Amino acid sequence: MKTRILIIEDVAELAELVSLYLEKEGMETLRCESAEEALERLDGWKPDLVVLDLNLPGMSGFDFLSRYRKTNSGPVLIVSARNADEDIIEGLSGGADEFVSKPFSPRVLVARVRAMLRRAQDSGTEARNAREISFGPFVLDADACILKKNGKRIPLSAKEFDVLFCLASSPGKALSPELIYQTAWDNAYGDLTAVAVYIQRLRKKIEDGSGMRFIETVHGKGYRFAPEGDGEEQ
Repeated sequence: MKTRILIIEDVAELAELVSLYLEKEGMETLRCESAEEALERLDGWKPDLVVLDLNLPGMSGFDFLSRYRKTNSGPVLIVSARNADEDIIEGLSGGADEFVSKPFSPRVLVARVRAMLRRAQDSGTEARNAREISFGPFVLDADACILKKNGKRIPLSAKEFDVLFCLASSPGKALSPELIYQTAWDNAYGDLTAVAVYIQRLRKKIEDGSGMRFIETVHGKGYRFAPEGDGEEQ
């Protein structure tokens, strides 16, 4: 079965160009000109990856991302001319896995898509080998690559899973942002602020209102995972 890529882009010529390059690589694409159309098509067409523009007619890309993440954990690549730090942080905080600024090289975009799909597949394989990691009321389900709390699923994006898996696999050990980025993004170089963004997102999902601290900040060192939920800021 071909890899499915959903392209949400209101500029028809650009969407067609991206689709052409991806299909040359053997992928199946579906193009939507609005977020509303994409949400409707999701009922019968499940993508392996979403290429998402932010400036869309009607519902914005940010709004689509928020709704998509409620039920889907697959990788999302934002492609947008809105490349201010605030837009990048909001996109990553909202559940995107990567951010590419316009204009871009179609060949580079295809390479990014392939790398994201490979990382998603690799993280699934690694997780299956590890089976399950339990902490507090949570279980990091390695087979399904999801997080459960008291048996109920807590949706995680592919990148959130990678970051949490990286931390939970080394309990009690301080991991530097560089190491976390290298492991979760499969890249030795990049914007390390993304690590802090994902840590913040994970804390909201596993710590807010519980009084438990699973991810502690070790100043000057990085982050440490406390499986008993008794971590402290240091």
